[in-house]
Amino acid sequence: MKWNQALQDFQHYLRIERGLSDNSIKNYVWDVEKLVGFLDVNDMVISPIKIDKETVQAFIYEIAKTINPRSQARIISGLKSFFNYLNFEDYRQDNPMDLLESPKIGRKLPDTLSEDEINQLIDAIDLSKPEGERNRAMLETLYGCGLRVSELIGLKISDLFFEEDFIKVTGKGNKQRFVPISDFNKKYINIYRKEIRVHQKIQKGFDDILFLNRRGKQLTRAMIFTIIKQLAVKIDLGKSISPHTFRHSFATHLLQNGADLRAIQQMLGHESITTTEVYMHVDRTHLADVMNKYHPRK
Repeated sequence: MKWNQALQDFQHYLRIERGLSDNSIKNYVWDVEKLVGFLDVNDMVISPIKIDKETVQAFIYEIAKTINPRSQARIISGLKSFFNYLNFEDYRQDNPMDLLESPKIGRKLPDTLSEDEINQLIDAIDLSKPEGERNRAMLETLYGCGLRVSELIGLKISDLFFEEDFIKVTGKGNKQRFVPISDFNKKYINIYRKEIRVHQKIQKGFDDILFLNRRGKQLTRAMIFTIIKQLAVKIDLGKSISPHTFRHSFATHLLQNGADLRAIQQMLGHESITTTEVYMHVDRTHLADVMNKYHPRK
């Protein structure tokens, strides 16, 4: 088996068996391609079935010289998945990654914005321009529903169940969940739909996409990043933020105001509660209040 064929089969496995998104699949393939590049540079002709742990270890030592521990851990994780796939398909009986440990890295706490900072960013949107109402509706939805940027740009009109106060969100691996939406959030989406979007010439195939660019097509992830970066500069925020910052802030503010961690997990679409628990480390100030309120020996 050659590397090209193995990578093609690996992509099919990730898409069909594991249901991963295109972005996740690209990252996994990129991890393996780094190893293939190392073999090429060193004139090592070894198939994915024959490569041994010493060769993989030499690759890991080499990349450790130029990349940080977090990136190194991600590549190791991607390679483990690749060789697990080869085991799964019975191409190999062993995994050369089994005895390789990822570097120790601290859990990165998510950046957050205060409620006042979010208000400042949204207030800085120029509503005199047609895209202003769209941008306000988008940021309100990012923060109000805790969406990933890919979930925001993929949101459809047919996903809006406003009478039931929910929206249907398609997350990682095409897994769908229902997220509550407030009247406040619905108001701004309706303003955009009824006053701006209704006057746009919509390109074929994008009729159901909620948020459109000026050409009547779906927005890109990069465009959302740009909009947010420009607003941060406009208010002199002094923080490096992204669309994900709104999602982190959504979860943190809910937790600070007494929301149940399991409910936050469901709204964010986290498979594991441990992923959601990172927000417990962001602000512990509410924990004493919980203890004093609920413990029988307060």
